[in-house]
Amino acid sequence: MTVAVCPCGSGNQLELCCGRFHLGQPAPDAQHLMRSRYSAYVLGLVDYLVATTLPAQQARLDRQAMAAWSAEATWLGLQVEAAEVIGGKPEHAFVTFVARWHDQGGEHSHRERSAFVQHDGRWYFIDPTVPLAAGRNDPCPCGGGQKFKKCCAGYLSNAA
Repeated sequence: MTVAVCPCGSGNQLELCCGRFHLGQPAPDAQHLMRSRYSAYVLGLVDYLVATTLPAQQARLDRQAMAAWSAEATWLGLQVEAAEVIGGKPEHAFVTFVARWHDQGGEHSHRERSAFVQHDGRWYFIDPTVPLAAGRNDPCPCGGGQKFKKCCAGYLSNAA
């Protein structure tokens, strides 16, 4: 029997690491969610990638593009540089990481500072490439109960 090592780079078994999040257990923090999302790209788990993106953005995600990138890339590794818990109600966090992959265009490296928000016991990725249909004074799409300008708006502009 072969034991699969988790693609996130932890060195742990997949089933004891990101695999448990892929099966529905909530990630305990933004860094674990980000690592599990990387692993989901490696494993082609597009439904998981969609489900862990801010619900207000999920319908606008390009599932076909996500699936194609996942399948066409040879994933080379993940390095987490920093995880910053911002706090607040709802709680926000940033995770800075470098993901590496190889595709028809050669070897690539992407560094990103991603924003996350926690709502109802679950962490969500706030995708800076997917517009949120919310004005500054509208309720925040994360469901945290604040106005957009006081909640997630600042985290969209600080990501990248």
